Amino acid sequence: MKALGIVVAVVLVSGTGVAAYTVYDLAASYATENTVELEEQVVVPPDIGAIEGGVNLFVAGTDACEPEFAAIFGDRCSGSDSEGELNDVNMLVHISDAPRRVTVISFPRDLMIPIPSCDRGDGSTSSAMSKQPLNSAFYAGGGADGGGLSCVVKTISQLSGQSIPFAAKVTWGGVINITDAIGGVDVCVQGGISDPLAGLYLPDGISTVSGTQALAFLRTRKGVGDGSDLGRISNQQQYMSSLAKKLVSENVLSDPATLYRLATVAIDNITKSSSLTNPLTLVQIALAIKDVPFSDIVFVQYPVNGDPDDPNKVVPNYAAADQLWAALEANAPLELTGKAGANGSVVDVTPTEEPAPEPTADPNATAAPTEAPAQDAAVLPNSISGSTAAQTTCSVGNLG
Repeated sequence: MKALGIVVAVVLVSGTGVAAYTVYDLAASYATENTVELEEQVVVPPDIGAIEGGVNLFVAGTDACEPEFAAIFGDRCSGSDSEGELNDVNMLVHISDAPRRVTVISFPRDLMIPIPSCDRGDGSTSSAMSKQPLNSAFYAGGGADGGGLSCVVKTISQLSGQSIPFAAKVTWGGVINITDAIGGVDVCVQGGISDPLAGLYLPDGISTVSGTQALAFLRTRKGVGDGSDLGRISNQQQYMSSLAKKLVSENVLSDPATLYRLATVAIDNITKSSSLTNPLTLVQIALAIKDVPFSDIVFVQYPVNGDPDDPNKVVPNYAAADQLWAALEANAPLELTGKAGANGSVVDVTPTEEPAPEPTADPNATAAPTEAPAQDAAVLPNSISGSTAAQTTCSVGNLG
């Protein structure tokens, strides 16, 4: 259920002027619906050009039991805790300043961190907590009817030291609707998946998933790697990379009718911060990323260590995280040294390219101008797993 809404909403407007202004026209109709206020929110002046400077946008995926979809999720939506809503998916999308790069950092739901005091949206404030799982922040902040999204953003901002002026939330039902509108995404599985708990059964190789099956793929934990939440995050990143490439390669962005349909569904299924209510702001963000190559769109997991107090939880690896934040601050290209997927969940299967033959030198040719040296890459520690959108990855499936 990884950040699907915002990826569609932003990527859809990132390719062409037609796309951008189609979404502008549509978003204007929904500008004030489904919005929340963020604490200490900064208003970005709208402009017709790309947004200036770097951008941080947070996306939460929540497990709301919406009536029209509750029957799909069994005990989760029929038990005593069915009224609650947790932020089980947490992503920070960082768009750097020139040169533009996109880094998507996923934070585990079971990450044990301090939760700050939050405005609950009803005039009350929640109490600060010194060590709680990240996925409790939405509920602590007052949930969907209060300051839930704002509290999650505040928690991540405190953890990362990053200012986060934009945020969005998508539910299980939102993911189903959006993936149906997309028409399916190809995912790669090695060995096949059989996960009765998630309701997911996929054969070895490439499968096209949409609707409830796509959501099952994004939710499956036992079906990939070692069955951990860290493995699930890597599985979700494979999906998001494939989605981004599909939207571009199939020329969705140049087809106004298809674009309008997808944008309508995305906007209807996203709860956004009030800083995103001006449709020009969405266009500004889109213009900032429209020319970013796949090699500079990087998906990484926030680095963690095991929690000494609970084997089922994790705690921040602050030393490794500091290196990540420093690299983003320097706007350096990222060099990944860790595995493509955490806990044996995803493998890199990018085809190896044959080296091009060296051209024969022409002794009479005029010397080409010397190119400026490339910026040195920031080498991330191997405790940070991840991949780029330029890579081809496959999930390592389990058959039970």
